[in-house]
Amino acid sequence: MNQVPREHRTRRRRWLLTAVLAAGAMVVVFPLYWMIVSALTPGGQSQSSEFYLWPEAPTLGNFTEVFATQPVWHWLGNSAFVASVGTALSVCVSLGAGYALAKYRFRGRGLLYAAFLVTIMIPIQVTLVPAFLVTARLGLVDSPWAVILPTLFDVVGIFIARQFMLGVPDALIEAARLDGAGELRTFFRVVLPTCWPLVGVLVILGFMNRWNDFLWPLVVLQGNESLTVPVGLSTLTNNPAFSSPWGAVMAVATVAVVPLLVVFLVFQRTFVQGIASTGIK
Repeated sequence: MNQVPREHRTRRRRWLLTAVLAAGAMVVVFPLYWMIVSALTPGGQSQSSEFYLWPEAPTLGNFTEVFATQPVWHWLGNSAFVASVGTALSVCVSLGAGYALAKYRFRGRGLLYAAFLVTIMIPIQVTLVPAFLVTARLGLVDSPWAVILPTLFDVVGIFIARQFMLGVPDALIEAARLDGAGELRTFFRVVLPTCWPLVGVLVILGFMNRWNDFLWPLVVLQGNESLTVPVGLSTLTNNPAFSSPWGAVMAVATVAVVPLLVVFLVFQRTFVQGIASTGIK
């Protein structure tokens, strides 16, 4: 007698949960949708006070205008180079440092790890001037390497790598050493194959942070063709060449979102596995 009402309550809760999740998804997706709508809106209509969900006469004029008058392809290429090379090198550093902090016993390991974590609390504004002076003395100003090299040491990435490496069985590493494998061979042949979920997490987080980074590239990149996408977007808002600068901004932003979506879709499964393995919520 009580089984049917219980099933109805369960079904009602599922529908309620689905409705709540759908509403949350719409809230998350709507800014992306509005960015595309603004990019397809002609002229000054994008700055109109009238609310609309789709332009009356959608056009690609904003795309053609901004790509014809601004070095957007250079910005995209610079961002792709900085994000891909910087992420690849940073992942290698994070994997090596995380493995050393998790599996090696040496004096001062705890103090060193605590020092790493303390640097997370230091605002970038504090280290901005010293970092720029070092970069200038190395002759790297207005070069992509000025953006890549200072970000190779990713404390968050090292923290995530260490947490993941703690879950790798010590017996597996000891067995490889007893079989005569050296330290590098043990790492690449035994430890690294178990860390693909970790690699997915580091790649997505690293690529996203470097692609969206604004402050440090703004400081060290000077030429218009040397800028990355976020810095290039900031130059469009006050550009007198556009009658509707926000249409141009949204057009470039729409194109700039595509690489982030591609990287996330490629590493989505390993990203979810890595987050679950490291215990990060």
